[in-house]
Amino acid sequence: MKTVQVFGSGCKNCKVTAERFTEVAQELGLAINVEKVTSLELIMQAGVMSTPGVAIDGMVKHSGSVPSLDLVHQLLAESVVG
Repeated sequence: MKTVQVFGSGCKNCKVTAERFTEVAQELGLAINVEKVTSLELIMQAGVMSTPGVAIDGMVKHSGSVPSLDLVHQLLAESVVG
């Protein structure tokens, strides 16, 4: 099971980001665990300087905006192949 971490304060953009990953994973038939990381210390340790940020299995893949549905598809597909 893949772990997707969404880094941010819990704002609307962070919630939308988490929802998009959950939605796309269901469409693709992937089992993922979405974790919302709101601790400023943990966000900084991950190297996320602009939120929302997204990490898949511990690797930061996106930050600074809500990823488009196309980008979410791409990131999840890459995580399965990679």
